[in-house]
Amino acid sequence: MDAAQGEPPGLRGLLPIGGRSILRHQLGLAMALGCARIVVLAETLTNDLVALQHAAEAGGARFHVIASARALAPLVAAEDELLVLGEGLLAMPEDALRLLGDGPVVLTLPVETGLPLGFERIDINSAGAGAMLLPGKLIAALGDLPGDWNPGSALLRIASQARVVQRELPALLLDQGRWRLIRDEAEAHRAEPGWVRLHTAGAQVRSPGSWIAAGIVRMLGPALLHAGTRPYVIALGAVITALLGTGAGWFGWCGPGFAMLALAWLVNQVAALLARVEQDSLIAWSGGAPLEHLGEWVLDGMFITLCAWRSEIPAVAGVPWGIAWFPPVVLFLLMRLLRRVQPDEIWTSWLADRFLVGALLALTSILLPFDFVLRLLVVSLMVAGLFLASGGDGRTSALSDGGRSA
Repeated sequence: MDAAQGEPPGLRGLLPIGGRSILRHQLGLAMALGCARIVVLAETLTNDLVALQHAAEAGGARFHVIASARALAPLVAAEDELLVLGEGLLAMPEDALRLLGDGPVVLTLPVETGLPLGFERIDINSAGAGAMLLPGKLIAALGDLPGDWNPGSALLRIASQARVVQRELPALLLDQGRWRLIRDEAEAHRAEPGWVRLHTAGAQVRSPGSWIAAGIVRMLGPALLHAGTRPYVIALGAVITALLGTGAGWFGWCGPGFAMLALAWLVNQVAALLARVEQDSLIAWSGGAPLEHLGEWVLDGMFITLCAWRSEIPAVAGVPWGIAWFPPVVLFLLMRLLRRVQPDEIWTSWLADRFLVGALLALTSILLPFDFVLRLLVVSLMVAGLFLASGGDGRTSALSDGGRSA
């Protein structure tokens, strides 16, 4: 937590990225690497460090705040490994875990690349990349140095003299913003949008609703996280929206009800993406959105209920009770079945997009003969399933015949 020259003490470590301090991000990385003891160099125990201590202890680690480098030696045994993270270092966890996870190593950069970015020089050719994993026995050498030495700088030079393996950081990580040193608040603000994009890049964005949800997270995610809005709060908004949509259908406003259910799904997708950002960046031990898994079936049940309420079949004399529920039940089961049969097809991803489904049902409810369109959709999906089945049988037969010829 030592500040660079001209900076207020502790500024780098407390700079927020995604609503959490850089120290909190580094804590998640340390815990993922199996660290059982977390040590922070600071003059006093502040409220921010108390919050960090609670997070570390919740993850099963012991937490220490020390005022000098010499106080580090009694906390590290010779058989331990010591993870050292530079002040202000923000790295994508998967990259750091891959580069640091296989033994003692000092990550480096070419000196002409590292120095302008704020990294510290090791020798004439190399600069440290802000992270190293060292044998615990090297910590004893700190006792021979003056007490005012920066422990990170001292350990970097001790590791160099001990010939700990050096590994150059791939330049691509710097170019893509996956590894950076945050030195001030302006850099933190510039880094945040890219940080959110990196953590949402792996999300399956294959349908209109998921495209919109990803766009919302990339545009508003930093502001939401800075405001302290946790994913479960947004997911609670999705639950309330879904209940309001069902209530609208009960009072006969099925078109707006379908639209509100579609919006509820979209809001829940935003919550799920934000939860994924927190989990992938290791700043949340667990999380998720209430409408995941079982909740998705509940949302489908709400869609089916509104479809049955919207149907004009119950108004026909002599029609058995409950017949209006059959077409929507078949429709939503078919959408789930085709999605499982062909999970890699883009068009089946659209079947899982309840924003798209809700918008279609809302327009149908307002502009078209609802019962007819519902049955048309069921027949269309059945025909699509038959085509998929016939294509699968053809491939199986060809493989079997080839096997017999061999």
